[in-house]
Amino acid sequence: MSTPAELRSAAEKALTAPGRRRIRLLAQLDALDAELRPLIQTARTMEVPLRRITELTGVAPNTVRAWTAPE
Repeated sequence: MSTPAELRSAAEKALTAPGRRRIRLLAQLDALDAELRPLIQTARTMEVPLRRITELTGVAPNTVRAWTAPE
């Protein structure tokens, strides 16, 4: 029978690898967002439809609107 401390330790160990992958993927997503934002702003200026931008990028419509809203 395992002690509560051993069970907690096992649970933490199980979280470690997927947690690291998620953190790495989120960092990659942030970098992609930084790359996409000015491209999306240009596309909207060139009147590319919102729906088409979301189809091409996977960026949510509300995010596109926020990124292209006048400041």
